[in-house]
Amino acid sequence: MFGTGGIRGPVGDTIGTNLAIRLGRALGSQATTVVVGRDVRASGRLLERALVAGIEECGGAVVRVGVESSPTIARSISWLGADLGVAITGSHNPAGDNGFKLWTAESRALTRNEYRSLVRRANAGTASPVPADKIGSTSRHGSCRDHHRRQLRSIFDSMAGMSAVVDLGNGAGRLTADVLDELGCQVLTLNSHPDGTFPGRPPEPTATTCERLGRVVQSTDADVGIAHDADADRMLAVDETGAFIPGDVLFALFAVEAADAGRRVALTVDTSSRVGRAVRTAGSEVVRTAVGEMAVAEAMDDSQIVFGGEPSGLWIWGDHTRCPDGHLAACKLLALVRDRGPLSEQCGQFRGQHTTRRACLDANAKYDAIDRIRRRLNGEYSRIDTTDGIRIETDSGWFLLRASGTEPVVRITADAPEPAAADRLFERAKELVESTTLAVSQ
Repeated sequence: MFGTGGIRGPVGDTIGTNLAIRLGRALGSQATTVVVGRDVRASGRLLERALVAGIEECGGAVVRVGVESSPTIARSISWLGADLGVAITGSHNPAGDNGFKLWTAESRALTRNEYRSLVRRANAGTASPVPADKIGSTSRHGSCRDHHRRQLRSIFDSMAGMSAVVDLGNGAGRLTADVLDELGCQVLTLNSHPDGTFPGRPPEPTATTCERLGRVVQSTDADVGIAHDADADRMLAVDETGAFIPGDVLFALFAVEAADAGRRVALTVDTSSRVGRAVRTAGSEVVRTAVGEMAVAEAMDDSQIVFGGEPSGLWIWGDHTRCPDGHLAACKLLALVRDRGPLSEQCGQFRGQHTTRRACLDANAKYDAIDRIRRRLNGEYSRIDTTDGIRIETDSGWFLLRASGTEPVVRITADAPEPAAADRLFERAKELVESTTLAVSQ
């Protein structure tokens, strides 16, 4: 339930109104004012009602902003003078999932310890309802998207002459298309109708789910294709040829553009070595973090870190905001294409430097499996990083095994300069997980 992206899981199983009202009570006893919004999932309506009731019951005031992207909700906390903000969202998870993401007044994700403290209070049920004359209030605010739109427009110059295809994945990311259109970009949208069953494609943008986007970009001669997940905190892309840009390559492009001498870039432990190499070549240093928004955002408490992200499509520019903002990322990408030429050529410098292989293996006892693998590897490798899961450095490359923070799987990554070495490391990682999860299930 509690992972790298907040509180999330299947509705009717781990996520339901009982949890929402307990969480609301814990928030209402802690915060004076809480911003509450949600993504397009139908289950969000009942979860929102329960969450708001819990907040009010313990004396907190609620500002409801409706269906909005997570970055709009996160940014609106400071605009509305609130203490905390909550997005009811399953993010990139399947349609049957939902959950809760929380941010501070600075639009920074709660830290792991802050989440744990909140969940403990919610589970303990110790928050006391207030007397009738102290019950909290609810108000509605419907212009947060307009505020976000104006803020983004103030950052970027005209994009007249540019063209983009924006795949909204039936989610809450409409703002991207609106901002690009107002900047003068010619915009074609895919899967633009909000629908929490996600009929157009699964919520997570990947090479497979972006195949249609690539075909449309190629057939329309657009400059770039943009893809969001359901709550638009993620942004991935295809180039003008219709080819999907791997997250590590996009990371390297953004990181080099953001890199400043004397300032650093935060990258997660599952990020390809090509990103670190590109950043160091640009004159900056890297800081390695655990996977997930909360870890990257916490690292960026250091003012010397100018940019951070992860290959899944989460990008944070600390000088603009402390939350991943897929709308900002889309505008940044279009501006790079406008100023520096075709995306395929810009990304070409980062392709081929390393081979990165990734996969997810089913593992209901995922944390137990990682613990077993850690014990099994005792003494076999000398360079082991346990920042998040098990990251093993070898002379030919590295591989990573980590329990997913959002799904019942173990994620494996292998990275090496040579394809054959990456294949060997990947197979070794896969063998470790498969043999261990089989032993757990017996």
